[in-house]
Amino acid sequence: MRALKYAWAAPYTAVGLLLGVFILLFGGTWRSWRGTIEFGGGGCGRLLSRLPQPMRFSAMTLGHVILGVDGAALAELRPHEHVHVRQYERWGPLFLPAYVLSSLVQLLRGRHPYRENHFELQAFALAPARRSHAGKRPAGPA
Repeated sequence: MRALKYAWAAPYTAVGLLLGVFILLFGGTWRSWRGTIEFGGGGCGRLLSRLPQPMRFSAMTLGHVILGVDGAALAELRPHEHVHVRQYERWGPLFLPAYVLSSLVQLLRGRHPYRENHFELQAFALAPARRSHAGKRPAGPA
């Protein structure tokens, strides 16, 4: 069953691994943690942390890959991001379209497309993020 979950989320995991290679090329690090690979830090992390507010984020998940601006963000947001890993395992290739659709529906209703997104509400409910770091920032799928 575990192999099926990895296969179902594999298209997004592949994208995450590709982005992870860029993080490594610019001085970032990686580690394996409970069935995921985390990439963070380096020049990419510094660049991401300086993006304007609507695009800035501290961590995001793509399949079984978690990308973070630095090790502190990855450690702090790990429980939240692992909820997203489980969502990818359930939704597979449908996750990103469903995530975007949920944000679009919230936007059309006059709500915040990130904070009111169904998938984010679930992740925050199941694994509330600590607020010592910059925290999660709206930037699309996390």
